[in-house]
Amino acid sequence: MKTKNIAIDKNNFTLNSYKYFKKQFKNISAKDIALDCMKLRQTKTEKEIKFIKKSCSFADKILQKAIKNFKDFRTESQAAAFLEYEAKKLGLELSFNPIVASGSNGSMPHHSPANAKLKKGFCVMDFGVKYRGYCSDITRTVYLGKPNQKEKDIYNLLLKIQKSAISVIESNKKCSKLYDFVVKNLGNYKEYFTHGLGHGVGVEIHELPNLTLNSKDRIRNSMVFTIEPGVYFPGKFGIRIEDTVLFRDKPITLTKTSKDLITI
Repeated sequence: MKTKNIAIDKNNFTLNSYKYFKKQFKNISAKDIALDCMKLRQTKTEKEIKFIKKSCSFADKILQKAIKNFKDFRTESQAAAFLEYEAKKLGLELSFNPIVASGSNGSMPHHSPANAKLKKGFCVMDFGVKYRGYCSDITRTVYLGKPNQKEKDIYNLLLKIQKSAISVIESNKKCSKLYDFVVKNLGNYKEYFTHGLGHGVGVEIHELPNLTLNSKDRIRNSMVFTIEPGVYFPGKFGIRIEDTVLFRDKPITLTKTSKDLITI
């Protein structure tokens, strides 16, 4: 081989593969183009958008079925298993392991479902499937029991902010500005918003753009990403509302499941 330079995507190289690669190409300079590959995937083709829309439609269908049957579940793990089973029945893969977090467990954004009795109060369900290799991502928070007025107010505030954040998305807007918009609107609750506002969705569940505080990304046509503000009160409860959104001259919400507070 005469070339002295090779480009590789280190995100898709195992450590063993990389060691073998270095051994075989000792005098070759290797440049990591992982970020370049991610940037290429920021905007989606018509075919990719079609697959993502279908993926979101399946995620909606399954999540709605889980909510309808929620009274039959005794544990978080049972609810999570139902989501997985329904996906498998349709020949679909999961985008990620489902999150079902009830009561105080909801205060941990990445809680793993426990084989313990579902707790009264808010219950966060974060779920997505893969259709033809393309992911969807949706979160809905339901309430087990009867919420008090303060709980209703916090939920409705977050819902209003989530809807508003989607409505102000426009071409070339800095993703960091969308994050700032949510933080400012949360007011006294901003300290309980402990993660990014969203992330790109495609063949991987986390792609560009990043909707975070220091993100340099901007909104472009044919991008698909999540909008998922949340508030997490340590040891008490958590609420997250998430949709997968397509931007095509305007924001188009691809996940359609109702966001009104559902009591079970």
